[in-house]
Amino acid sequence: MQFLVNVIDSGQAAAAGRTDSATAAERDAVDALNERLVAEHQILFAGGLTAPDEALVVDARGDGDPGVSDGSVFRGDEFVAGFWVLDLPDAETARTFARDASVACNRKIELRRLQG
Repeated sequence: MQFLVNVIDSGQAAAAGRTDSATAAERDAVDALNERLVAEHQILFAGGLTAPDEALVVDARGDGDPGVSDGSVFRGDEFVAGFWVLDLPDAETARTFARDASVACNRKIELRRLQG
């Protein structure tokens, strides 16, 4: 089963005055978690994201020129700051990973199964 695991920033980046709000200890904990995922052949892809104000929204539905706007389509204090795409044996393993990720990142985690 494949899962998308989102790291949710709830104001940490704004409080730190930058996009990357992780402390050195949090970075070390995430590195250790990533090493475990690599060793267990469970990681497909992972990455950190820039701040929502650096996003670009393009809507090319319909006729004519596509609509383009700066900033995220999602508004509010919370945003996805990073993510993993994982190949895990079952939903319970995914829940356990989400708990471990929340501890390592010191952030809320959103866990979603990929379709198909």
